[in-house]
Amino acid sequence: MVGDVHTERDAEVLEGDTWLARVALRFTAFTERWLPDAFGFVLVGTFLIFALGLATGESPTTLVDAWGEGFWSLIQFTLQMAMIIIGGYAVAVSAPVARLIARMAQIPKSPRAAIAFTAAVAMISSYLNWAFSLIFTAILAKEIARVVRGVDYRALGAMAFLGLGTVWAQGLSGSAALQVAGPASSPEAVQEIIAEGRDGEGIIPLTETIFTWQSVLATFVVFVVAVVTAWYLAPSPARAKTAQEMGIELRPLLAEKDGKEDAASGSRGSRPGDWLERSPLLTVLVGILGLWYLVRHFTSVEGNPVAAIDLNTVNLVLILLALCLHWRPVRMVEAVRRGTPAASGVLLQFPFYGGIFGMIAFTGLSKQIAGWMVSVSNELLFPPLIAVYSAVLGVFVPSGGSKWVIEAPYVMEAANQLHVNQGWMVVVYDLGEASANLLQPFWMLPTLAVLGLKARDIMGYTFAMFLACFPVVLIVVTVLAQTLPFP
Repeated sequence: MVGDVHTERDAEVLEGDTWLARVALRFTAFTERWLPDAFGFVLVGTFLIFALGLATGESPTTLVDAWGEGFWSLIQFTLQMAMIIIGGYAVAVSAPVARLIARMAQIPKSPRAAIAFTAAVAMISSYLNWAFSLIFTAILAKEIARVVRGVDYRALGAMAFLGLGTVWAQGLSGSAALQVAGPASSPEAVQEIIAEGRDGEGIIPLTETIFTWQSVLATFVVFVVAVVTAWYLAPSPARAKTAQEMGIELRPLLAEKDGKEDAASGSRGSRPGDWLERSPLLTVLVGILGLWYLVRHFTSVEGNPVAAIDLNTVNLVLILLALCLHWRPVRMVEAVRRGTPAASGVLLQFPFYGGIFGMIAFTGLSKQIAGWMVSVSNELLFPPLIAVYSAVLGVFVPSGGSKWVIEAPYVMEAANQLHVNQGWMVVVYDLGEASANLLQPFWMLPTLAVLGLKARDIMGYTFAMFLACFPVVLIVVTVLAQTLPFP
């Protein structure tokens, strides 16, 4: 009966709202019927690449051997990505951050302002760390929905995820930029191709990717367009579906956190080990140790200390910050325990992405694809072509880091041949890949789990956002590419 009511209400929106809303609802109906889950995407992608390899003349045995060789090639990167998710979750659910969220939820005063505010916070926080943003903004959206009457819970949920669909890869936890900035995270095959266009240097520092003025400007433009779009995407109060109407109970955030804190500190044991688990002593000592190391790490880099940022550094900062925010080790352990399930998709799927990478990088397939791109492109058209290609592939390989490993061999090879700036191609990849997250549900899952929603509830809104933002991405990557030199 509830489903029938929702269907009738959606039909009303279909007749009365803008063409963008109508397209969003139709797209949501299509995805519910036809698209597989995230693991299904990687399995389908495996055999698509296998078939592509056969079509280009590779033998089945060569492809099988390359698949097996690549299967565990991303094992270090897999752990790095899992730790980013867990560390980001642990930071977001700490008591001090919960109090911050409760104050922030009081800022917007109307449903439309609430949706635009959530979009802005999602993008700003994802620029700092995408995993933290997924949880932090979802918790904020839930608290806003409790405070602001009449706000559409579906639109609020979509905007809570918006950072992953726009600017996350341009920020401090952007996988591609961090990978090419350090040899530990970048496969040797990719480093060799990069070195061909950089006089033997196989890495690209962040100062030549996400911290160029062109990259910062592109990020700002996308941010402004997305916030304005969020403002106009908000449905009228008559058509809004609140959390209560969707059967979702909203409880005060601080009351939930205070109850958990009391439970954590109330059951004290008599053993010395119990005292250590609940004492901040070790937290303070480890915090000092970590800060000491980080200071030495950043000051050891000549020139710009930003060049010292890589995936391992980001993860260390997250873990130390989470530990200090939770204050007592027992609370940190509980936060990690609750956050670990969110990393299960990465642990299962990344080895299969490694197999796809192997079939592309360890055969002649990467050279073939690079040749195709060069043949249909030129220095002007190559950046928007890669942005479109990255968005399309991102629907089937929903991971910025592993997909970059798949694309990097032939994207960088083609960039070398066309004399396009390599660092800018990382930025182009970032913007195109992030856009794909608005079209598939994989990275929505942690946010949806917090909000109690399903992907079909928000994908109409994320698709509408894609239609607004992606053309802007194509324009800025094309225009700004002309301001950058090769190599």
